[in-house]
Amino acid sequence: MDEYPAGSLDHNVPFLLALGTSATATYGAELIASLKDQAVLIRSELPVLDTEQAHALLRYIQSRDASKLPCNARDAPTKHRFRVKTAERSILLPPRRARLPDGIEAPPTAALHSPYSPLSPISPLYPDGIMDAQWIRKHQDLVPSVLLCFYTLTADPTLATLCDNQIKTDVNNIRGLLSQSGYKSKVAVVFLSDQGARLDHLQERLETLRRGCGIDPKLSFFVSPNDSQEELERMGENMLTTLYTVSMEYYRDLGRHCRKKRGRGIAPQPTVPPTSGTSQTLSLAGWNVRYDFKSAIFAEFRAEMDVALRSYEQAYENLLSSELMEVIPSWSPRWNDARFLADVIAVRCLRCMLWNGQHSAAARRWQVHRDRIADFLDRRSRGTRNYGWEAWEARWAIVMANLVEKAQIPDFAPETLKLFLQPEKSAMGERLQPWEHLHHPGYWYRLAAKHTQSRRAFAHQIPEDDRRSPGASPASHVAKSAFAYDTYMCPDPYEEYPLNHAGVDHGRMIIERLMKAREEFLARDQFRFAAEVSLECARELGLVKEWDKMVEILLPLWKDMAFRTEGWIAIADELNWSLRTAAVAVANAELVLAVDWELLSRNFPKRSGWHYDITKSLEGITLESKPTVSIPDGRILPFISTTFLFKDEQGKAGQSVKSQLLIKSNAHQGSPPIVLSGVGVKFTGSLSQVLIKHQEGDSSEQKHGSVSVSSVDLARSAPESDLTSSDIRLNGVANLTLAPGQTLVFNLDIPLREPGETQANSLTLRLETEAFDLEQSLNFPERNTHNFWYISASATKRMTRPDPRVIKVLPRPPKLEVKCPTWKEQYYTDEAIHLDFELVNGEDIEALAKLDVTLFGESPPLFTVNFPDSPEEENKEKTSTNIRSEESSLIGASLGSISPSKSSVIYLILPPIDRPTQFDLTIKVTYFLSTNPGTPITQTDVYQLNILNPFETNYDLLPRVHPEPWPSFFDTDGIPNPHPDDPSLPIPFKGLCQTWSLQTRYASFTSEPIRIHDLDVQINSPLTIRCSAIKSSSTPPLPDNPIIIPPQQIHSTSFSLSAQKLSLDDRSPTPLDILFVIKWSRTTSNSSDSATINTTYLPIPRFNLFGTEPRVLATTTTTTSKDYITLQIWIENASNHFLTFGLSMEGNNEQFAFSGPKSITINLLPVQRKCVEWRIVPFVDKEENDEEKEEEKGKWVELGGLVVRDKYYQKVLRVVPGGEGVRLGKEGGGGGSLEVYVPTAAGRKDKE
Repeated sequence: MDEYPAGSLDHNVPFLLALGTSATATYGAELIASLKDQAVLIRSELPVLDTEQAHALLRYIQSRDASKLPCNARDAPTKHRFRVKTAERSILLPPRRARLPDGIEAPPTAALHSPYSPLSPISPLYPDGIMDAQWIRKHQDLVPSVLLCFYTLTADPTLATLCDNQIKTDVNNIRGLLSQSGYKSKVAVVFLSDQGARLDHLQERLETLRRGCGIDPKLSFFVSPNDSQEELERMGENMLTTLYTVSMEYYRDLGRHCRKKRGRGIAPQPTVPPTSGTSQTLSLAGWNVRYDFKSAIFAEFRAEMDVALRSYEQAYENLLSSELMEVIPSWSPRWNDARFLADVIAVRCLRCMLWNGQHSAAARRWQVHRDRIADFLDRRSRGTRNYGWEAWEARWAIVMANLVEKAQIPDFAPETLKLFLQPEKSAMGERLQPWEHLHHPGYWYRLAAKHTQSRRAFAHQIPEDDRRSPGASPASHVAKSAFAYDTYMCPDPYEEYPLNHAGVDHGRMIIERLMKAREEFLARDQFRFAAEVSLECARELGLVKEWDKMVEILLPLWKDMAFRTEGWIAIADELNWSLRTAAVAVANAELVLAVDWELLSRNFPKRSGWHYDITKSLEGITLESKPTVSIPDGRILPFISTTFLFKDEQGKAGQSVKSQLLIKSNAHQGSPPIVLSGVGVKFTGSLSQVLIKHQEGDSSEQKHGSVSVSSVDLARSAPESDLTSSDIRLNGVANLTLAPGQTLVFNLDIPLREPGETQANSLTLRLETEAFDLEQSLNFPERNTHNFWYISASATKRMTRPDPRVIKVLPRPPKLEVKCPTWKEQYYTDEAIHLDFELVNGEDIEALAKLDVTLFGESPPLFTVNFPDSPEEENKEKTSTNIRSEESSLIGASLGSISPSKSSVIYLILPPIDRPTQFDLTIKVTYFLSTNPGTPITQTDVYQLNILNPFETNYDLLPRVHPEPWPSFFDTDGIPNPHPDDPSLPIPFKGLCQTWSLQTRYASFTSEPIRIHDLDVQINSPLTIRCSAIKSSSTPPLPDNPIIIPPQQIHSTSFSLSAQKLSLDDRSPTPLDILFVIKWSRTTSNSSDSATINTTYLPIPRFNLFGTEPRVLATTTTTTSKDYITLQIWIENASNHFLTFGLSMEGNNEQFAFSGPKSITINLLPVQRKCVEWRIVPFVDKEENDEEKEEEKGKWVELGGLVVRDKYYQKVLRVVPGGEGVRLGKEGGGGGSLEVYVPTAAGRKDKE
């Protein structure tokens, strides 16, 4: 698009001109000399604004310039679109009416016209031209739609009136000059104020200025001096939005005026009738094209692309009709003007289609214009078989590429990898050709490069007579060839391809377009197209001898080219020779050697006259140092092929396996033999690397035809003292001279070391000469159909295994035994684990051993290993490390030498584990024998550590009556503070106190009897209470006399808990955390575990003490000398409320008689406890003669008539046992079902 005149193809955006700032002026009236004298000068006499606020506002306005935005409806701003330019205080507008040139007299009735009109003699279009780019530039760059003037309001009250009058005069002057010029540009004013101006006075001044200047209020803007940057930007945004509406009205008026003139239906007459040339004026059809084009331009200014497209299409059809281009002679300059206008209209049609998303329509419109212009040239001009047409074709393709780039279509983003777009909905039902889809810019750039190549070919066919300048040719020949060539927008033949000097640089143009196409192809992963374009570009670079760029383009393609593996040998051959030529020119010795090494392959066609000697590749190249070349596998097409075979599928560690290495040359016949310095075979697995060096005169070599078989003796390269080294190589020598077509076979006897699967991975070839060093790596093929084992040089057998390059190495059976005599099936939490391991050497010779101990599981602990047999003191004890969260290990601990039939002892200690878990303990002993120091032998034993809880428990917390009296809520003097004057001393506890009985039942879940040393509880009470625990009398006397409990047997114990709150005001429930502590040990006599006392902490479920609800407790007292039992009912009120309870006892019972109140009412104050007593006489001695009854110690008697009721809520309270000798009946304690224990005579006798 750059080859067309400036402004002819630009996207039209409303033009806004800012006047009155000191910024760098971007407005320049580039008028021709004949128009500058007639131009309209609009000048402001006031100084320019040079304040930071004015600059900030102008910068924001310039940042909103839309002239460089993508040409699509998606990214176009909806509020405003302006092309912004700036000027200081003066602008120069082209004249609205052009004067006649000197010497020309106009008729009296003649009217003057625009200097850009075909009616004006001063216009280049006079008298029959249609349109040129000057008219477009007039509205795009010279005449603004809005003239935005900046002024400042002084804050000095003495100068305010003078300043305001100057502004009025200046604005009225500008408006008057614009009115006189005939242009209808809108004038808008921006007022800025000095710091310190009063806003109330400014408002009045602004109203006066608006009235004095006659400015529409919506075109007047005021910027407060105190506005922040954000407010300034908001002000600028609102200003541009308002001005955009005014600008649209301006271009709408111009379009309306244009359509009005077209509707007259007559061709206007020029100012002066033409008297030269054809003496004809522009026809009505031409005027219609001109008016349609103008209407489309103004619609494009308004962003009404649908309207603009219709006007462009109408102008295009009228232009190419039989009334215009069909009647213009091809030798006339107006023919090229019409072609230019057709191109401009077509380009603008394409832009409108891309704006509207009509992608397939745009592609077809591009093709239609190309076909119609070609048809015109073939019928009425010089045809399309010339360099001028190819130049236009290339230019037309570049225009399309630029339009697609400018549109920035989201589906063409590189990350989408789309090559072309699907047709729009309106074209879905049509059958489209491939070229009717819109392709990405790379397609168009490549098309432009092809046409440029054709242009060069046609240019080279120009006869020598036409290549001479007109001054060096006869006049007759100049006249003859004047109209023989199509020179539309391209040079004449003597400038296109001159005879004696350089002309158009076609190669440079081709390279630029190919490089742009290559970038687009690479961005969309079109590697084949990119490679093809790179080759074309390299050919052009070779013609102009730009070798560095040629290497830069071809080298990535040569390194990563799929043509080799896909069989495109001709392309690979051309690439190699082109790259070699460039590499020699830039003295890149490494690249020359790599290319020559590949060209030795017989797959490439043999070039006559070439030596194919790798040792002569660097002749003629100046070297600063000896080059070294390393060629990885897959980089080139090698002329050497190789395979590696193991004879057996399996082998054992410590033994040897037979194998064969085959190397075959596929070099060109007649090329010199290659003498390799050495070859190396690499393995994946435990096998050593094999290195074979060149040595002449191999006595074991057998030859038959082109096959040579030899045996290679391998020797270790590692010192014998390093018996456990893993970096051991096997070295050998053989004749490595490789002639073209020759096959070298090497028999190898490789010792196997570690067990596992091992395969031959790659072969490394090394060539060392005085001039260079070369190394190539070749991977052995995974699946080779030609796996033959050479029995001799003339006899082979086929290997039937699917992959003979793989061997499975079986481990050598270890004879070192790992024993653990102290191993137990179960281990328990909270006990340290001691394990004794004995390593017995069953080998016939001494073993050098290393130990690996690994503990797998969930968060394994660190353990310690003791080595009592270690001679070094610092190595007697080692601790493991946590490599991962699920692994704790000790790696590579040296055990030293273990003599035959001897043993070594280690001790492993694990700290106590506090949770049930399971660990896998792996003991791995790796040892080496002096007879085969390179082969490790491994003995691995895995033990499973099951760690369980040794005990299972359950608990009951029973209420009891506290023996001490409760503190009185109304008598705090009875509990004096013992330290009233010393606040540093602890505060005594004066709150409520309660007693509870913790009943604990526990059972051993071990697999063997264990010894219990002590039972206890650990209380974690909050700071607001104090709590103590006392073992009951039923607990065994521990720890003086430990007891042994068998597995799965339940035992019980109880503790008395006494708790008191700190303050009497605190009566909220208090949680209590208790741990049941058991100290125990194993009973095994032959283990050190029996001497170790383990402590197990069992958490008891959390209990809540000190509730606020009333509590009713029942206790009994038995006197041995009396026959009755005293029943006490305790009622506790821990709340702040006054409570009333009713107690009743029914006497109709055959089991007992009672003495006491039958019904009583108890009133309880807040925080008070009371007791009611009854004497119970049970009837238990009626059957004294019964032998069974005489043997009973006592009997439970049910008290069914006891009821305690809350008189306010009428709720029966539950009576809870509060001591020994009382329990709940079957119906609970709420309905009087309470049982007391009554000893019989035998029981009382035992008690006495």
